Amino acid sequence: MAARASALMLLGASVAMAGPLAPRQATVTVTHTAETAPAATAWDAGAVHQFPIHASCNATQRSMIQKGLDETMSIVSHARDHILRFGNNSEVYTKYFGEAPTGEPLGWFTKIADGDKSGILFRCDNIDGNCDQEGWAGHWRGSNATSETVICDLSYEIRRPLSTMCMLGYDVANGATNTFWASDLLHRLLHLPPVGEGVVEHYNDEEEEKYPGTIALAKNNATYAARNSDTLQYFALEAYAHDIVVPGVGCPGTYTALEEESSAVATSTASATASATASASAAATSAAAAPAEACEPHDDHWHCPPGVPEPTSPPA
Repeated sequence: MAARASALMLLGASVAMAGPLAPRQATVTVTHTAETAPAATAWDAGAVHQFPIHASCNATQRSMIQKGLDETMSIVSHARDHILRFGNNSEVYTKYFGEAPTGEPLGWFTKIADGDKSGILFRCDNIDGNCDQEGWAGHWRGSNATSETVICDLSYEIRRPLSTMCMLGYDVANGATNTFWASDLLHRLLHLPPVGEGVVEHYNDEEEEKYPGTIALAKNNATYAARNSDTLQYFALEAYAHDIVVPGVGCPGTYTALEEESSAVATSTASATASATASASAAATSAAAAPAEACEPHDDHWHCPPGVPEPTSPPA
């Protein structure tokens, strides 16, 4: 009986398990279109980060111009950084810009250091014939091509690298602003419309010599000092000399008027002995063999380094 009862129980369980299955729930498929993130775009696509040099420049010319431009970037980048660090608490800053707000000179230096350099061109082919004239080391092409500059052969003879700053008798007050490739090319860049925008010009009193005129402008008209081409060059040179070349000292120099220099030379010559005269003659011969600083044409007039007489005829 017990075995029969067990069998019946198993049969009942099997019937229960074999009952109808619960209906399977329907699967609903939902299609969701994901929004794709916009592709990243190069906002500065097409920017030019180095000043173009024309194919007319041979390998040597290109190398020297490029090194000069690199050194220009060094002095303008440091001029910018000096202002950012010290602002108008810098004695070098107030010497050249007076009480001018820092924004404008900071902007000029930053524009050259970090701005787009397209449309500007340095060339070597003497396309306008001006390099054939005595004393021309280069020129802006003016109405012929307002964003182009020609570098003449004389530049390769007389321009110096920054590694010679504060030596060979150079100081900021008495040295020419175009002694170095760096400052010469800075001057040329500031006169190009894409850089100086027709605002950076020469605002010194033309009756004064360049360095004292620049210092006077800082005291008397700081607004124009901030956009004066000579001021921007002198500041960049002195800040670099003071902070980088001879840290904490630099080579600012004490300005000596040209009349005083001429008087000192005349007195020395008059009292010279025969031996000294012979030495002076030898020195003069050596000096004559060395290239002199050149005057630079600017529109209808000239800009000449200290001690270099201005040509009697205007630039062609």
